[in-house]
Amino acid sequence: MAASKPVEAAAAVGGGGGGSGSGLPRWQVALALGAPLLLGAGALYLWARRRRPARGKGPSERKTPEGRASPGPAAPGGTQPDRPGHEEMSPLDRAQAAKNKGNKYFKAGKYEQAIQCYTEAISLCPPEKNIDLSTFYQNRAAAHEQLQKWKEVAQDCTKAVELNPKYVKALFRRAKAYEKLDNKKECLEDVTAVCILEGFQNQQSMLLADKVLKLLGKEKAKEKYKNREPLMPSPQFIKSYFSSFTDDIISQPLLKGEKSDEDKDKEGEASEVKEKSGYLKAKQYMEEENYDKIISESTKEIDVKGKYMAEALLLRATFYLLIGNANAAKPDLDQVISMEDANVKLRANALIKRGSMYMQQQQPMLSTQDFNMAADIDPQNADVYHHRGQLKILLDQVEEAVEDFDECIRLRPDSALAQAQKCFALYRQAYTGNNPLQVQAAMKGFEDVIKIFPRCAEGYALYAQALTDQQQFGKADEMYDKCIDLEPDNATTYVHKGGNLDKAIEMFNKAINLAKSEMEMAHLYSLCDAAYAQTEVAKKYGLKPPTL
Repeated sequence: MAASKPVEAAAAVGGGGGGSGSGLPRWQVALALGAPLLLGAGALYLWARRRRPARGKGPSERKTPEGRASPGPAAPGGTQPDRPGHEEMSPLDRAQAAKNKGNKYFKAGKYEQAIQCYTEAISLCPPEKNIDLSTFYQNRAAAHEQLQKWKEVAQDCTKAVELNPKYVKALFRRAKAYEKLDNKKECLEDVTAVCILEGFQNQQSMLLADKVLKLLGKEKAKEKYKNREPLMPSPQFIKSYFSSFTDDIISQPLLKGEKSDEDKDKEGEASEVKEKSGYLKAKQYMEEENYDKIISESTKEIDVKGKYMAEALLLRATFYLLIGNANAAKPDLDQVISMEDANVKLRANALIKRGSMYMQQQQPMLSTQDFNMAADIDPQNADVYHHRGQLKILLDQVEEAVEDFDECIRLRPDSALAQAQKCFALYRQAYTGNNPLQVQAAMKGFEDVIKIFPRCAEGYALYAQALTDQQQFGKADEMYDKCIDLEPDNATTYVHKGGNLDKAIEMFNKAINLAKSEMEMAHLYSLCDAAYAQTEVAKKYGLKPPTL
């Protein structure tokens, strides 16, 4: 169902910007590989951005028949049920009387008799009375629904919608029937139309949209992921990934001039060594952005158990993660973590990456254990607190997250990502706690972050989400524009800004090809399908989607 033209992958790891309609940032699950995900699928419809669902409005069941269709004008002439003298009644009056009789049977649970009455109403109704006729079909569909005759439900709702194209009740009933018939694509289109036409005010339709999007995403990802070929991300993506670490030895450049093992530190490795080294060759390829050769060169170092074996294992594991092969990465990470004589920063980095991998696999307990162990063995490593802070946000442990971000900032005051994410954590805490003064303080914090770190796309994206929550849409759009200037290939920024669906779809498809896990791919499919459904509904119903 989604469009198929791929473009560049979206943002970098360790915390991309942006957020869903529920206010959760897209970095909350993509802790390790910085994929442009993961939002609540039901909350990503663009129209919902300026039509926030009414708080506390619960599901509204649509089970009972009705007197007339909506939207649409009332039928001329009032209904006069059970009136004697049928010879004096117009065809429409007789149809309405049959419908009202059917309603009585429906309310009494006599659905077969109700269907007979609605059928009579359909046969009596003048064909030019579109609104009334659509009501009769919809009511008969409601009776079929009670008997779980899903095919008949879909057929009658289709008739109703043909007569009254924006008939919300019929569209939603047909969506539910399509779900039962396993017609997910058609179900998604109908429920998307319902969400838009209702202004995103009905929780029941939003929940169905979320459910079908997730099912579609899982189905598509399961088929594609098992047949996918490993694909190296773009140089921009890889650089962005490594830039999210400040204490990662393997990502630091080679030095000119040889250093002894004792003199090596986190500032780099020796670029000239007397013996051949597959690891140093891999590092050279890394500087040249010749990433496809890194795994093979690292393997050479590992096979001969060279002196850079620990570094080679970590580098190979990292690139296995980047191409989406977590199964191959884990043994390498496990081995580095178990090497007690290895550089502590290598072991800590391996723990962070394995913990992030566990997070993507929805294993928060294992992830927590790895981040805590990394903090124990390398308490001065800013990366530990940055990534663990993101995990705490996901686990809704906001106070602990802020403490971790503070420690990261203490160790690395120039950490723009940690500064931005701390602001967002404080904002969410104040917003959900309904504390206006703290909200105001958090908003000022965002202003400070983007002033100090004007090249941090994360700061603009998270600030834009907070501004959207505060209904400051004009200023939010300005922030999204700045984020797009810095990260033009970030699909989710286009979605959150509320525009250019075609551009977002194009980018989501590229991101799907670069997904690092089946779970990530499933969610990207959900995002893409939601955007695509909106474009189709906009065309079908003559609605103009938001544009950049």
